[in-house]
Amino acid sequence: MKRELSDFCDFADERVAIIDLDLDTYISTENMLPNKGGITRSAGLPNTSLTQAYQAEDVLVSNIRPYFKKIWFADREGGCSNDVLVFRANDKVYPGFLYYLLSDDNFFDYATATAKGTKMPRGDKGAIMQYDVPDLPLDLQIAIAATLSALDAKIANNKAINHHLEQMAQAIFKSWFVDFEPFGGEMPDDWREGTLSEICSYCSERIAVSELTSQTYISTENMVSNRGGFLDAASLPTTALTPMFRPGNVLVSNIRPYFKKIIFCSFVGGCSADVLCFQAKSNVFEPYLYCHLYSDAFFDYMVAGSKGTKMPRGDKQQIMNYPTAIPSDGILADFVELIVPILSAIENNRDECRSLAALRDALLPRLMSGELSVADLDGGK
Repeated sequence: MKRELSDFCDFADERVAIIDLDLDTYISTENMLPNKGGITRSAGLPNTSLTQAYQAEDVLVSNIRPYFKKIWFADREGGCSNDVLVFRANDKVYPGFLYYLLSDDNFFDYATATAKGTKMPRGDKGAIMQYDVPDLPLDLQIAIAATLSALDAKIANNKAINHHLEQMAQAIFKSWFVDFEPFGGEMPDDWREGTLSEICSYCSERIAVSELTSQTYISTENMVSNRGGFLDAASLPTTALTPMFRPGNVLVSNIRPYFKKIIFCSFVGGCSADVLCFQAKSNVFEPYLYCHLYSDAFFDYMVAGSKGTKMPRGDKQQIMNYPTAIPSDGILADFVELIVPILSAIENNRDECRSLAALRDALLPRLMSGELSVADLDGGK
């Protein structure tokens, strides 16, 4: 039996003072990640005195361009912008099950189809509450949520491991090439000071959009803030050609560089013009280049030289003047030997995350519809 969404939840309408929030508890559509990627830390707080409040176990959904599928199951209380819908479960639905109801691609397709506006469509709150949902007993709701959340827990664990690995790589890079700790705290005599332009250039190749998929197209919108990698693209560009990247290239979003969006490429693909593609001048410089561009020092430099206010962009010429140490060939080879296994482990974990997310998204509608039961997944136990 089907019921309307309004039978199971309401839009929360409490307010919270901005002074009671911080960058970890304020949520806007900008720090919600596309394709059900959750959230990242906010880049700043709004200038208003009050904003919309949320509490733990609320479901937050970005109401701007719903086809980006931005959703988060709150694990804390805080505040969010007015462009974020806050769904609160009533006693007829298990909160975790409500989250997966709203995570279903069918829901986002419905919200997109009923949205208002063209350039910046927004979901219609009245229509959203008329969305048809299955009326399942609470014990089955809990079982379905547990099955799907186990996959999400594995994804979260892989992301935590990757964060640790990335910090390890950065610690090695800083020790060797910033603090020179293995060399007595001073740059070795056979090294020299140089600039980024001496170890890399901007890529200039193009690729046909017809050769790309949502997994191989990178734009600033599906790059994750705070060095979180990337998610599948919500759409492909309408142009015939787009900039191309290859394995070993480094992609950095050039819009609002303070979001620190960066990817070390492991496959051939295409990117938008607002993504800078760096190509090392030799293969041995690729991990070294990535660690340079990953650092806070580089992003601070990029932000300081960016142009514009509302939508600042990095200055491509200024970026290439970023100072860098040019190490000896032997030291560079030793560094690569240490770093490449770390980068490979990170990429393997990301591949597994993508596979787990695809499995979750495939199981979700089948469990909701009854086509597949939890018992089927447990082998009938």
